[in-house]
Amino acid sequence: MSTHSNWLICGVDEAGRGPLAGAVYAAAVILDVERPIEGLADSKKLSEKKREYLAEQIRERALAWAVARAEAEEIDSINILQASLLAMRRAVEKLSPVPSEALIDGLHCPKLAMPCRAIVKGDSSVAEISAASILAKTARDAEMLRLHLEYPQYGFDRHKGYPTAMHLEALRRHGASEIHRRSFAPVKLAIAHKLI
Repeated sequence: MSTHSNWLICGVDEAGRGPLAGAVYAAAVILDVERPIEGLADSKKLSEKKREYLAEQIRERALAWAVARAEAEEIDSINILQASLLAMRRAVEKLSPVPSEALIDGLHCPKLAMPCRAIVKGDSSVAEISAASILAKTARDAEMLRLHLEYPQYGFDRHKGYPTAMHLEALRRHGASEIHRRSFAPVKLAIAHKLI
């Protein structure tokens, strides 16, 4: 892909489908071949420090990038898959220039105005998707650290909302907060437990 041709590929990935709290995030990235970034990989395989470093590189060097989200209420009303696709669509629609094609990590494509391909394990094999996975993950982690200050009793700084033993215990003890995803079974259980 050359930035001099008119064909621009964007990579798209999400972060935060599994957690019990907070928004699901997505990022879309168009890389610049003139400004390569070393070390792009699936965000889950990188250390936090390396992800932060690469996120900065991507924001500086990419031709275009965008991050978007779908809130816990949206996840509860349309389900986590549809909310992930919605966040992806929002991220792609924020890009300027507009990409010619979108490569999406996983099995499903959001509804987009341009051609779109779903690539299983794309975050490990396509640099643009790796870059998107890094931006989505670092943006979501930063948000969970911010939410930890509002809701310190849940330990979001430690588990980022994922269903760890610590988080499940905090849910049992304190019930669900307004940022918990009420359609997820452990949260439903915690709410029912509080009602008894």
